[in-house]
Amino acid sequence: MDQWTETPESSNLQRFMYNEESQVLTVEFKNGGVYEYYDVPVNIYEDLVHADSKGSYLYHYIKGSFRYSKQ
Repeated sequence: MDQWTETPESSNLQRFMYNEESQVLTVEFKNGGVYEYYDVPVNIYEDLVHADSKGSYLYHYIKGSFRYSKQ
């Protein structure tokens, strides 16, 4: 996994990647912000990959649920 997934269809997200070993989800937004979300289970990442709206999934299931830092 550990490679960028581009999201051209998203109005908010530029791309994201996931490191399964460290369980870190890195998200780059179209405004240039980059955030790392920690202790994200692989099933949450997989659900994000398959979500119809990546931004909506991130907002509802990841933001506020996992520790994060701005890079």
